[in-house]
Amino acid sequence: MSTTSVWATIGLVAIVTFVSKGIGPFAIGDRALPAPLVRVVALLGAALLSALVVTSTLMTGGSLDVGAKAIGIGVAAVLLWRRAHLLVVVVGAAATTALLRQAGIG
Repeated sequence: MSTTSVWATIGLVAIVTFVSKGIGPFAIGDRALPAPLVRVVALLGAALLSALVVTSTLMTGGSLDVGAKAIGIGVAAVLLWRRAHLLVVVVGAAATTALLRQAGIG
């Protein structure tokens, strides 16, 4: 790939990003968003973060890998659901993952 095509790609990505970020304010202007849309937008950050955590935990090299990491996160989820203290959650998940890896699981 030549230097010119790399810079052309960077420029194109910058322009597309600029336009896509400007479409919302341009289309909406000074109007307030409808209440259902505000509720959805408020949840988008948590949904995106959850998706990133799940894919980084369960995917290895493009394939599904359910191993010690996934079980450790499952333990953390159960402890959070049971309203355990955050320190207990972190130590429980780390200990579970370490013990499973020591036992030869993932």
